[in-house]
Amino acid sequence: MEKHIVKWSYWLGLACAVITLVLRGLDAVGVFPNFLPGGNIGAMSFYKAALLFLAVAIGAASTMWSRAQKDQKE
Repeated sequence: MEKHIVKWSYWLGLACAVITLVLRGLDAVGVFPNFLPGGNIGAMSFYKAALLFLAVAIGAASTMWSRAQKDQKE
């Protein structure tokens, strides 16, 4: 189960980071896409989501690694 969490959170974090870069690039050029009604979701929301997903991936991967090291000693 942890392998799936690591894999999905890594790819979701990477996708959010790419979306953030695209939105920030469009904002720098002066074309800010307002693709959702209300416009409440912007580049910062995807940036924070990318940080969260990548932190979850790192935490789950380190847990898997520490369990593997513990099992290897025994």
